[in-house]
Amino acid sequence: MNRTPAQLFALVFGIVYLTVGLVGFAVTGFDSFAGKTFDEELIIFALNPLHNIVHIGLGAVWIGAAAKHATAKSANMLLGVVLLLVFALGMAGVLEFLAIKDAGAADNYLHLATAALALYFGSVGAAGPARTTA
Repeated sequence: MNRTPAQLFALVFGIVYLTVGLVGFAVTGFDSFAGKTFDEELIIFALNPLHNIVHIGLGAVWIGAAAKHATAKSANMLLGVVLLLVFALGMAGVLEFLAIKDAGAADNYLHLATAALALYFGSVGAAGPARTTA
């Protein structure tokens, strides 16, 4: 099956986010669901169970959207905008309930990078090879 760049991005990032969400529970367990627990980290990224569920949700949306080009492109745009908003809110320090402590949190920069990539693959980088008619 030939996938467009939008579909491939949605599938790969969906798998990554789903995996990070599931592995995150090995770090956090299920206690302090929306706690401001900045000491529980996966690599350098602070987590709590609510944050893990958000990652699982993002992954599920991307994986579900990867089957068709139009849905992948739309999902990439939508989640890119959402992650850009999450970056801004994280920089403002209002996402402590997701274990994002402050503007210096590594999560903020990961969200910004993911948002930029998602917006790219939801817009100019989304198109597949040109189709020819014979």
